[in-house]
Amino acid sequence: MADSPIAQDSLPPHAEIGHPPGQPLWVFAFGSLMWNPGFPYVSRHPAVVRGWHRSFCIYSHRHRGTPEVPGAVLGLDRGGACRGIAYQVAGDKAEATLAYLWEREMMNRVYIPRFVTAVLPSGLGTVQALAFIADRGHRQYCGRLGTEGTAALIRQGVGISGRGVDYLHSLLDHLGELGIRDRGLEELARHVDGKPAT
Repeated sequence: MADSPIAQDSLPPHAEIGHPPGQPLWVFAFGSLMWNPGFPYVSRHPAVVRGWHRSFCIYSHRHRGTPEVPGAVLGLDRGGACRGIAYQVAGDKAEATLAYLWEREMMNRVYIPRFVTAVLPSGLGTVQALAFIADRGHRQYCGRLGTEGTAALIRQGVGISGRGVDYLHSLLDHLGELGIRDRGLEELARHVDGKPAT
């Protein structure tokens, strides 16, 4: 069912999301999966998902921070709209792709795997694509801090993958290369850099 949450339990990924083995799979990417998917795909298309937006709403305790000095990383959070990339994965690659995505995205269950309606370019219609939604009930959800609180997390965060500030600016650079402008992240970057709009 479109835009419905998928139960999280100990099932293997394809069973957890109710995806029949051997059937093609669509995946919606809103962050690093856009330029570094890490899985084979048949096609990729610009896509828009409505009802969700790209947000630094997850406390980072490893990649861009530590438990003692957390940073923040991306999630797909409620409200607005998000421009990203929809990947079509062949049926014979879907199960391995799901296993890879679970290892990459689902280690601490801060995301909820969910099918969302992705609008493809004119003439291609819509598809039901797997996306990783921020779990607002998870202890690492930080989406209620506001712009200044989030900016402070990004400024202080340093983890095994580097500084949060570098992560944010790299993200904006990559989005620009893909022709995607995210005004919310641009405003966040101005606060991180100490240059909020007046």
